[in-house]
Amino acid sequence: MDCRSYLRAALLIGGLLLSARIFAGVTALEPTTTETASSESNFSLPFEFDAEETYIAGADVVRGHRALRDFDESDNILEFVLTPRIKFGVLRLGAEWERFSFGFPDRAPLPNTLQSANLVLGLDTQFSDSFLIRVEAQPGMYGTNNFGSNNFNVPFVIGGTYIYSPSLQFVLGIGVDVDRKYPVLPGGGVRWQMNRQWVLNAVLPKPRLEFEAAKNITLYGGATLKETNFRVDDTFGNKHGIRRLNNAVLTYSEVRTGVGVDWKITSAITLSGEVGYQPYRSFDFYRADVRFHEDDGAPYGMISLHGAF
Repeated sequence: MDCRSYLRAALLIGGLLLSARIFAGVTALEPTTTETASSESNFSLPFEFDAEETYIAGADVVRGHRALRDFDESDNILEFVLTPRIKFGVLRLGAEWERFSFGFPDRAPLPNTLQSANLVLGLDTQFSDSFLIRVEAQPGMYGTNNFGSNNFNVPFVIGGTYIYSPSLQFVLGIGVDVDRKYPVLPGGGVRWQMNRQWVLNAVLPKPRLEFEAAKNITLYGGATLKETNFRVDDTFGNKHGIRRLNNAVLTYSEVRTGVGVDWKITSAITLSGEVGYQPYRSFDFYRADVRFHEDDGAPYGMISLHGAF
């Protein structure tokens, strides 16, 4: 099995986590700490937000003898989620938008925009002192430049965290997406605080090794895995001479590897920056047997702002 096959296998195993991103860290499922409770007490309705921008420099993808050369990519994410407490746990009620923009040449047989706009409907609940559960659905539109009724989809996940000890937790779950090549997939990871400064946070879709350099500064190295399904419009295939691509499902996948820093500006707000290399990317119309894959990787840079109040 070559390097690209290994990367593809990793994406399939982590596919259930990529669109919902609910296992990006075990802390999302842990009981509220004294520090976060203090910050939330100032707000009658607690909430979380994320804003992220990633730029990937020029790279190539190929399909047979057809190649698309030196195109760049911009990935933008905005998310806002209310997290009120109820009798059974913590609700997650919000919305998310993500947009991939590609610098493809004119008449390229791939869409220059992929975007999703969806609701976040979930619940975090605690079965016991050591077993926490999250159920989350993301009903919404997953398409290209313009949305239509055919773009609607409802991917969802059911996952749990087992707290073996304060320093060791295990995450496990399943994800369902009817538009995916494999509709139901398992996934998970482990978070291990090895000592006061080092944490192995090997939880998809962002496994990483963290080092606490200062009270409010964390350095890390790791990866980001993404895989989301989008549906193109009814005439996309006609416009590009491949009629079977009309209304087709496109699975977009990529892997990023890099190093970064988290700066905790306050107890509730974190600013992050990251640089690295993207070794894998794939545009796969799997039902139509049309797939473009990475021919040459590219460097990238990312900046994000996260808040939890």
